[in-house]
Amino acid sequence: MDTTKIALFEGKKIRRVAHNGNWNFSIIDICEALTDSIDAGAYWRKLKQRLIEEGSEVVTFCHGLKLESLDGKKYKTDCANTEGVFRIIQSIPSPKAEPFKLWLAKVGYERMQEISNPELSVNRARENWKRHGRSEKWIGQRMLGQETRNKLTDYWDGHGVKKGGEFAILTNIIHQEWSGVSISDHKNIKGLKNHNLRDHMSEAELIFTALAELSTRQIAEGMQAEGLEENKIPAHKGGRIAKNARKELEEKTGKGVVTGNNFLPASEAKRISKK
Repeated sequence: MDTTKIALFEGKKIRRVAHNGNWNFSIIDICEALTDSIDAGAYWRKLKQRLIEEGSEVVTFCHGLKLESLDGKKYKTDCANTEGVFRIIQSIPSPKAEPFKLWLAKVGYERMQEISNPELSVNRARENWKRHGRSEKWIGQRMLGQETRNKLTDYWDGHGVKKGGEFAILTNIIHQEWSGVSISDHKNIKGLKNHNLRDHMSEAELIFTALAELSTRQIAEGMQAEGLEENKIPAHKGGRIAKNARKELEEKTGKGVVTGNNFLPASEAKRISKK
């Protein structure tokens, strides 16, 4: 499943998603970063219309891809790959254009490296988590959980479950079962908006998520589940196994596993809380 990632340019968040082997970037986010417009969406619509009227081929580089928004939902958003973005920003008068081009070239080069050597992507993720203060123990659990997740989605992909919406349905069933809350509610508890929930889970939350997804895959394999409806059964059962383990731990410790703690910088957490 294509996942929205965040890259930072001078403190501005630029959403991106891997598509056809390349990073595709949100054009609205780029307009906001380059112009500081209070309504970047309107800025892009006006610019796009002008380019169409001029007969520019630039807009042919745009693709409507689903990116995660601040409300945690995915919406179709105009995106372009590195080549397309280079052409688009030529039409945006901004002193930040040249620094942005250098930044974009670097980000695009990193993607090409990761495609030829996937280990680089793993190493970059590890270094990024370290820079954000994660412990080696947390990083190890996060990476183990991702491996467990990948094996589950590989099973779904090979057994008639459609990427995107159907993956999301099953994922939410598993999460709701083990944690007692939906993914969106869990993010709300942690005060998250346009963030990856797993990147803000505690060690315990990561462990129970992995247990639920491991159990789901093994049950699905035993059932040889095919398609969305059949895979809902192991999703419920796998999540329930982790739920029972969670409840037993909570009874022994007197502490809830699902927590509102996150890893947001204090300044960002304060800004989000005011919205």
